[in-house]
Amino acid sequence: MVLMVPTIQLLPLFPLSKIVLFPGHTLLLHIVEFCYRTMIGDILEGSHCFGVVNKNPTNGNMESIGVCAEVVRFQNFSNDHMELIISGQKRFRILKYTKEKPYKIGLVEWLQDKRTTQNLYPLSNEVKQLLQDVIHLSAKLMNQEVGLPNNLPILPLELSYLIGASLRGMATEQQILLETQETQNRLQRELKILTIIRNHLAAKVSLKDIF
Repeated sequence: MVLMVPTIQLLPLFPLSKIVLFPGHTLLLHIVEFCYRTMIGDILEGSHCFGVVNKNPTNGNMESIGVCAEVVRFQNFSNDHMELIISGQKRFRILKYTKEKPYKIGLVEWLQDKRTTQNLYPLSNEVKQLLQDVIHLSAKLMNQEVGLPNNLPILPLELSYLIGASLRGMATEQQILLETQETQNRLQRELKILTIIRNHLAAKVSLKDIF
């Protein structure tokens, strides 16, 4: 018997500012507002899953595409605040809101990258090398020894999510990467971003060595 996974589902939604969650990666959340403490309480009694959506910096509204998150660990504090560790699972698109208060619930559809017959491993290897260059140059600027990652994802899709998650402080760019529907296009965009970062760091390292 084959179990059919529904492609459309109701999901409680949690807005984040300046942070974008990617599938396969974790975030630490501090829950302060009563409505979201209520939401997390409801979630913990059920599926332990909810939607995490970045807030648009221009209008403050939720973006249309986010990531379903699973609560990995949680802790309640005496001031009624909560702390969660969540893990990103899969992407979704909000079709419509079905409830607004005390927290938003959306009808969502699950998203997957389009399949391709192209070999993406050469592109992945190029992106991996750029990431290692960025880590090496950053360590040199900070006068710290930083071990280069030796367990980077093998699959191009997983690598593209890791790169996206690593671009902290670039939420607008992260959202674009999250919304991209083809792994190749996501990796190509990340290649350009990492090239700019590497060149910027290389110039700073050169100036540091001179002075």
